[in-house]
Amino acid sequence: MIGLCLGLAGTVWAQVPTPAFTLAWTHTIEKVRWEEDYRVTPEGLVLGEARVKGSGAGMEIPDGAQLREGSWHYQRQLPPLQPLRLGRTPEAGDYQLCFNQHCHWMSTWLGPPQASQPALELWSCELATYSAQPSAFQIVIKPGTDPSSLVADWPGY
Repeated sequence: MIGLCLGLAGTVWAQVPTPAFTLAWTHTIEKVRWEEDYRVTPEGLVLGEARVKGSGAGMEIPDGAQLREGSWHYQRQLPPLQPLRLGRTPEAGDYQLCFNQHCHWMSTWLGPPQASQPALELWSCELATYSAQPSAFQIVIKPGTDPSSLVADWPGY
């Protein structure tokens, strides 16, 4: 199954089993929400529609954009992105990853943005499969975590 991988330089930090998602964030200067819709394909992440609530510093509205429900809607024709590289710092705040009608902060999977790790990449990937009884699960360890500090206390193990 293909899904979304989050990490850097090919190192997977987390996997999200979704065929499509919205990447959302708040512009650091203008303080308005920006959203981009992506499809996850074997060739990479395909940008569909994008929306922004206003214009300003570095946020020029592209030609052909339409104002609907308080946001500018537009589409850009780009080749699949593999990977999509993002800047992620404490000063800029965090991104949201929205899928299955819910939005989640990137920190849900990766911890808060850190100045020592100012970049993040998203790419399409073949998801790892797990077979555990009674159900499948996945454990994601955040970068910098000492594996020896992890303790599991499960009855029967």
